[in-house]
Amino acid sequence: MTQRFPAWSLAVMSMVIVQLGAALSTHMFDSVGAGGTAWLRLSAGGVIFLVIARPKLRSYTRKQLRVPLVLGLVTAVMTVAFLYAMQLLPLGTVVAIEFLGPLGVAVFRAHSRLGLVWPAIALIGVLLLTEPWTGHTSALGVLCALIAASGWAAYILMTQTVGDEFEGLEGLAITIPVAAVAAALIGVPQAWGHITPSVIVEAFGLALLFPVIPVALELIALRRLTAAAFGTLMALEPAFATVWGAVLLGQIPQALQVVGIVLVVIAGIGAERMGRREPPPPLTPLA
Repeated sequence: MTQRFPAWSLAVMSMVIVQLGAALSTHMFDSVGAGGTAWLRLSAGGVIFLVIARPKLRSYTRKQLRVPLVLGLVTAVMTVAFLYAMQLLPLGTVVAIEFLGPLGVAVFRAHSRLGLVWPAIALIGVLLLTEPWTGHTSALGVLCALIAASGWAAYILMTQTVGDEFEGLEGLAITIPVAAVAAALIGVPQAWGHITPSVIVEAFGLALLFPVIPVALELIALRRLTAAAFGTLMALEPAFATVWGAVLLGQIPQALQVVGIVLVVIAGIGAERMGRREPPPPLTPLA
């Protein structure tokens, strides 16, 4: 069914859903903390993926399993760092800084000099969104966002590999439970003693917003786009984050930030038009 939609539209839907989930996640911070929120969301997502996909681990080699396992660790670090940054910075600012990861992917994987124009435009937009010259940004928040940015860059590259190597959602049914186990190191101490039935229900609802629906959409999109195009298309993410931050969290953007949103939208559209990817060859089942 998703084949009926252009690859760029799947990525856009993913971003809208991810940032909605990010904004709504702030309501869990007071009860279980940022680390506990990350752990509970990933745990709920892992359960959902296992029920849906039921991965057949014996049908894959150790080499094939290595990438989704590492991706799980990366996803845990990225999610925990992102939610910690959200405690210290506005959502739009966090996502703008985090976008430096996909921007780096676009820069290093671009196949033409013309393709470098889009990351340059996006970078200007990110700077306008973050406004680093004001001096009011939390250094710890920026550090957490930069850690998330590094994780996001690795996530893009490895998710594409997982999408090529595994049928359907089986790769994610391995990755997300691993991410939940890794996030438990920070999340369990924070959440312990505060987990109630309502918190569990909320965690499953947020898990649908991330990681379940958007990660699945991203995996499908990455099967049809280059990593460079997908990375620059993610420039739209600060725009969606800023909108949700304004609507749900009262974080109203200033005039320069609005200009930044326009620039990253232009960069995202330009990258998608240049970055279609041929579908990978069909998987050959093991004998």
